[in-house]
Amino acid sequence: MGYKTLTLKLPPDYSQAELLARVARAEGLRDFTVQLVHQSLDARKKSTVHWLVQVSVFSPELAGEAPPAAAPLPIPSRTRREKALVVGSGPAGFFAALVLQKAGFATTLIERGAEVGKRESGIQAFERNGVFDPLGNYAFGEGGAGTFSDGKLTSRTKNISQEKTFILESYIRAGAPPEIQYLAHPHLGSDNLKVMVANLRAEFIGLAGTMLFETMLTDLQVEKGRVVAALLERGGGQELLEADEYVIAPGHSAHETYRMLMARGVAFRPKNFAIGCRVEHPQAIINLAQWGRETLPGVKAAEYRLTSRGDGRLPVYTFCMCPGGMVVPATAYADYNIVNGMSLYRRDGGFANAACVAGVSLNQLLGREVSALESLDWLAGLERSFYDYGGDYRAPCCSIADFIQGKAMPGAAARTQSSYPLGLNPAPLWELLPAAVSGTMREGLKEFCRKVKGFETGLIMGLESKTSAPIQVLREDDGRCCGFENLYLAGEGSGYAGGIISSGTSGIKAALRIAGD
Repeated sequence: MGYKTLTLKLPPDYSQAELLARVARAEGLRDFTVQLVHQSLDARKKSTVHWLVQVSVFSPELAGEAPPAAAPLPIPSRTRREKALVVGSGPAGFFAALVLQKAGFATTLIERGAEVGKRESGIQAFERNGVFDPLGNYAFGEGGAGTFSDGKLTSRTKNISQEKTFILESYIRAGAPPEIQYLAHPHLGSDNLKVMVANLRAEFIGLAGTMLFETMLTDLQVEKGRVVAALLERGGGQELLEADEYVIAPGHSAHETYRMLMARGVAFRPKNFAIGCRVEHPQAIINLAQWGRETLPGVKAAEYRLTSRGDGRLPVYTFCMCPGGMVVPATAYADYNIVNGMSLYRRDGGFANAACVAGVSLNQLLGREVSALESLDWLAGLERSFYDYGGDYRAPCCSIADFIQGKAMPGAAARTQSSYPLGLNPAPLWELLPAAVSGTMREGLKEFCRKVKGFETGLIMGLESKTSAPIQVLREDDGRCCGFENLYLAGEGSGYAGGIISSGTSGIKAALRIAGD
C-alpha cells in the first residue's frame, strides 16, 4: 500500500464526493482511501474564500510508505497500593485523575460544584431570577469553567503531541466530533461539552475511580513538607481524606483555595495577567467584514483575532472569541460581577463576542511591589466594584464608539439588543476600569475599528478578568510545589497553563510525574 500527502484548495461547502474526485484527478487514481490531516480556512481574499485541506492518500497505485503511527501516551500501569486525591474536575484535574487511575492508583476526584445536570439547572435559575447559586454557576462545577464556553482546542504550547492526542481521543470517545483532530481551529461548543463531561465521568468511574461532587477542599494537614490528609466539606459536614499524592487543579477563580494554600506554606508570586471587557456585535457584521458577505455556506461563523500595542505601554488584544455565541454572567461568587463568553457547537446565534483586554503588571500599575495575596485582593476588589456600580448582575455597558470618545449617550446601551441574559446597565466603563487600562484599551479599540469594518458599532460591556490567573505557584523542576514532597498544582490555577488543551496537558504531566516515581 503506497502513501502520499496532498494539499488541496476546496470551496467552503465542499462535499466528501468532491474531495475524492479532486484526489482522483490530481493523482490519476482509481483505488484509494483518504484521511483528513489538516483543514484551515483561507479568507485573505474575500472574493475567493476557500479551505486548504491536507489529506493522506493510501493506494496500491502509489509508491512510498506511510509514516509510522505516533506512539501513545506512556502511562506506566501497574498494581499499586497508593492513593491519589485530585481536586477540581476541569480539564487539568480530570485528566490528572484519569491518568492516575489508569496508572493503578486508587484515585478520588473531588469537585466543589455540582454535576453537570444540576449545575446547568443552577445557571438557568440564576439567569432567570438573578439569584447566584454557589454550586451551579459558570465558574465551578463538573468540567470546570470550560464546560460552559466555546470549547476551543487550540494551544500554543510546544512538544505536547502525545498529551494532546490523548485528550482529543478521550473527547472523541466521549462524543466530540472527529473533526477536532484535523481542523486548524477546532471547538466543541457548550452543548457537546455538557454531554462529554458526563461521559468522561462514566469512563473514570468505570475504571474504579471515585468522583465526589459538592465536596470542597478546605484545608490540608502538612507534616515536614508532606501533605498527609485533606480536610473536606461535604454534605454540611467535614471529613478527612488521606492520600499518598495530591494534585490540586483549582482553576483561576478559587481564591479561597489559593489563600488556604498560602496559609499552609505553598509559595506563590504575582504574575502579569489581563483585564478589560467583552465586546459584542451582530454576527452578520463580523461575517461581512471578514468574508465580504453575511453568510458563507460551509462555514459556521466568522472569527477574528486582534492585537494592538495600545498606548505603547500595555498590549491590547482580543481573547476567547465566541462566534455566534453569547455573553454570560461568569462570577464565581455572589455580589461580584464579571462576564465571559460561550457558544454552542453550531455557532448559529445572532451575536459574536470576544474579550477585549489589556495585559497588566500590578507592580507597574500600582507603582510598587505587590505580593501574591495583594494581587488576589486587588482583583477581588475590582470585581466587587462592578457589582456595586449597579447593585446587581446587570452588565455595565456602553457603545465601543462612546468608550473611544470617553462620552456616553444616556440610555443608548439600554436600547441596544444583546445576548447577555441579565440585562445591561449603561455606564462609563472607562471610569470603572483603572485609568491606565482604559487609556490603552481606547487606543487598541481605535486600531481594531480600522482593521474590522463596523467594529465601532458594537457594544462593550462588563468586566473580563479571567483570562488567566493573577498569581503563579513556585514549583520544582519536576512540577512539585516548592518545599513539598507530594503536592502538585495543575492547570490554570497553577499560573502556568491556559485553555482546555494546555490545562489538560498540565494535569497529565503532573500525573505522569507521580506515576513515574
